[in-house]
Amino acid sequence: MWGLGKPQSKVGKFIAKHGYSIQELSKVSKVNRNTVGKICSDSTYLPTANTIKKIMEAIRQLDPNAKTEDFFDI
Repeated sequence: MWGLGKPQSKVGKFIAKHGYSIQELSKVSKVNRNTVGKICSDSTYLPTANTIKKIMEAIRQLDPNAKTEDFFDI
């Protein structure tokens, strides 16, 4: 899972809290694992609108009330 001292974005903290890995989020959202890794570790990274949509659809499977603004600065 996550090592000590590694930076995490809001998405990274959310999936770690729910016991999911980057690989699992990648599979569910159908977004490249490297992109998901960047989204989970770099809080300044802003993915494309299509990628955000896919990630949010996967997150809403865990929390139906999740809002895009809670995870991405758009």
